Amino acid sequence: MAKRVRRITGFVLIFVLTFALLIPAQRSMAADNGTMMQYFEWYLPNDGQHWNKMKNDTAYLSSIGITALWIPPAYKGASQADVGYGAYDLYDLGEFNQKGTVRTKYGTKAELVSAITSLHSKGINVYGDVVMNHKGGADFTENVTAVEVNPNNRNQETSGDYQIQAYTGFNFPGRGNTYSSFKWNWYHFNGTDYDQSRNLNRIYKFRGTGKAWDWEVSTEYGNYDYLLYADVDYDHPDVVNEMKKWGTWYANELKLDGFRIDAAKHIKHSFLGDWVQSVRTSTGKEMFTVAEYWQNNLGSLENYLNKSGNNHSVFDVPLHYNFQAASSQGGYYDMRNLLNGTVTSKQPTRSVTFVDNHDTQPGQALESTVQSWFKPLAYAFILTRESGYPNVFYGDLYGTKGTSGREIPSLKTKIEPLLKARKDFAYGTQRDYIDNQDVIGWTREGNTSKSNSGLATLITDGPGGAKRMYVGTQNAGEVWYDLTGNRTDKVTIGSDGWANFNVNGGSVSVYVQQ
Repeated sequence: MAKRVRRITGFVLIFVLTFALLIPAQRSMAADNGTMMQYFEWYLPNDGQHWNKMKNDTAYLSSIGITALWIPPAYKGASQADVGYGAYDLYDLGEFNQKGTVRTKYGTKAELVSAITSLHSKGINVYGDVVMNHKGGADFTENVTAVEVNPNNRNQETSGDYQIQAYTGFNFPGRGNTYSSFKWNWYHFNGTDYDQSRNLNRIYKFRGTGKAWDWEVSTEYGNYDYLLYADVDYDHPDVVNEMKKWGTWYANELKLDGFRIDAAKHIKHSFLGDWVQSVRTSTGKEMFTVAEYWQNNLGSLENYLNKSGNNHSVFDVPLHYNFQAASSQGGYYDMRNLLNGTVTSKQPTRSVTFVDNHDTQPGQALESTVQSWFKPLAYAFILTRESGYPNVFYGDLYGTKGTSGREIPSLKTKIEPLLKARKDFAYGTQRDYIDNQDVIGWTREGNTSKSNSGLATLITDGPGGAKRMYVGTQNAGEVWYDLTGNRTDKVTIGSDGWANFNVNGGSVSVYVQQ
């Protein structure tokens, strides 16, 4: 990457909370820092082997410091190849012959249960993906009175009422009443986007007693309740009760430790807070939960947290976009701005940090991929600092498929040292040196609960440079080296706890005790 030449002038994560929101209560104060991993990417092969791979990966994941996995939607989608977000039957975890298949894209229920058992044996928690905004792959159509709305302003009706043939009937013939006897009909939904009788794609709002878009959602497009498929109505009391029952069943059936909530900005915010609390109460578990509220706006994310009762976390979407901007500006990004407008800067205990995910990878709807040269810098930022709960993307560790010539390469050799830095060294008081447009750094002074802990991190989008940083007098006289291998020079900590640390251009260095 071309770099311009400039003159270089030279918050452990507060992770064990009162109610253990970020780490299960059984983890001690001396435990390793928690690190989540999103264990899938969009283009995984439809071979039914993913749960088996996850099981076989258990020892490796534990060894590199992964303490929790966010797994893909585990239930039957609209087809066998469904990634999981075209959710059909939330009670079919690869157990019943439905939609032409018993297994899901990822395997069978038995294989999933076995994988989770293996993960738990190594102390790795499992977070289930929760797709509650919509249902796809209906079993039959129904005649529904509906009205067309403006796609760019869903509050504006653009037609009169008329009858459409909507895919809204779900009776799950392959499962029957096993686990739940609840059947879905049109009145459990707010709208859809297809009229079978006319072969017509529109955004339709259903008519009927009490029918309206849920109002407590994102205000994009006037009202962003509708996203796709048949949109679930969370003003319907039977729906609310059924989804709370399902959440408890899902948690207990798979012995889950938490959730990732899909499409949160499209779902009634107060319901999601109630849903999280209901499952926690009924399971007796903390059930760490993070919501995907996809908006590059701190105010919107804070509003969601407030409206949903401040009882779960959100992904730090603005931080992702800051990383993406820094990676694409040819060295002209002001590195002092990485934390500007982020959840991590304002509500660090509610922030889940990430670099990329299955939606931002090449070829996907929210494509905003962080360029590969910058990813080690971004991972150093989320893994060696104290604020935020970091999430590692499967596609960054193992590489992605699916978009010819634009796949993400495996960055395993770049990310593994940073995971080691988090697991073994990123503890104690943090001191920031985010004071230069090119080279920024921070230190962790270590603590007595983790022997030899403490580190000094430098990252730059410019030509490289140095910083004099303080790591504590308790580390005086120690010889530190760059764990990433990007620099070969050694640094001796002065008697005053200070030392000079170097970083190469467009690179990262993490110095730890030799």
